Formats: sequence, structure tokens, C-alpha cells
Amino acid sequence: MKKITIFAGHYGSGKTNLAVNAAIALKRRHGSVILCDMDIVNPYFRTKDSEDILKEARVRLISPRFANSNVDLPYLPAEVAAIFNGENISVIDVGGDDSGAIALGQYASRIENAGYDMFLVLNARRYLTLEPDEAVAILHEIEAASSLRFTGLINNTNLGHESTAEIVTQARGYVESVARATGLPLVATSFREDLSPALTAQDGAAWPITIYEKPGWALY
Repeated sequence: MKKITIFAGHYGSGKTNLAVNAAIALKRRHGSVILCDMDIVNPYFRTKDSEDILKEARVRLISPRFANSNVDLPYLPAEVAAIFNGENISVIDVGGDDSGAIALGQYASRIENAGYDMFLVLNARRYLTLEPDEAVAILHEIEAASSLRFTGLINNTNLGHESTAEIVTQARGYVESVARATGLPLVATSFREDLSPALTAQDGAAWPITIYEKPGWALY
């Protein structure tokens, strides 16, 4: 496990929920875990929505100071520097697309020096990335804006509460196309935990996840 793990992808790919799941899972194995919300452009899906859950799990949350308020200012708090300090293991949730990745780019050299993985979260049912080449384009835009390279792919294909095991497995060809085009490995296939009986043997990289959603929203 690298010191810093970054989840990035298109709006609606489910990266925020994966970041929360990853931080909570890491806390079970490591003494000090930080979840850093670098989403300064999207007020709808934020790790701030899971603040109580993270507090219960003893995961430290660092988020934009005005997250979940009527004030939406595009800057990050000074506490972000904590992700590089001491024995912390940190998870970063990056705002969607290249505009959100600009915030990440401010710390690119420090992230590289610390050691990191950056995963592109893929949702083959997300309407703006229905084709593999659209996902590849997003990948290149995020890399250019953040000055960091992706190290792997996560298949998080879903239709929210309408997801089935078949929907997840149908995305396999899509993800393989993105992998061929980018040269990146598929590191995990994530899915709602109640689908586990049908999917845990798939690809040897199954990741059952809990859905931590903002009230009123159905997608993860």
C-alpha cells in the first residue's frame, strides 16, 4: 500500500463512495488514516456527506472549508499538508474531470515523492463515458491537469440501486478496451456488497463495497 491512494474519474463514476470505502478499510489495518476531499467543483457528491461515518471509523476527514454549505469557494484548507506528514496513510477523492484535477496538481511533486497510486474509476453506464475512448480521453485530461500519471483502473460500473451482477460483468469488455488503450492494469472490480455471492470469484480482484450516499441520491 502506497502512502497516498487517489481516486479520480468522471462525475458520477462513484469515486467518492470508493474513497470512503477505501479509507474505512485501511483504518482497520493502519493506525492513522486521512481522507482528503479535493473536490472543489461539485457540491452534490462529497465525502463531507459521510463525515459522521468517517468519524465513527476514526478516519480524519479534510475537506473544503465550505463543503455542504451555500458558499462554494474553489480552494483547499491548509490542513491538506497533513497527508504528507508522519505515518499517515491518505486517500484522496479528486473532483471530476480535468477541472477538479487542477487542485491535485498543486501537490503533484510532493505526492510523487511520498509514493502514490492513482486509480481511474470507470462506470460504463455513465452517459458521458459510454464508449471506452471517452474514458481514455478523460484519463488524459486528468493526467494533464494534475501532472500525475494513473497507475490502475477500477471497474465500478453500476446503475445505483438497479445494479445487478450482470450489469457489472457486462462491463468487462469495456474495461479491457480501456486497459489495452492505456496500458494500465485492472486492479479491482467494485460492486454493491449484496451482489457478492454472484461476483466474488470474478477476475480475482473483487471489491464488495458499502453504499454511503447523500440522502435523496440513488447513484453510488
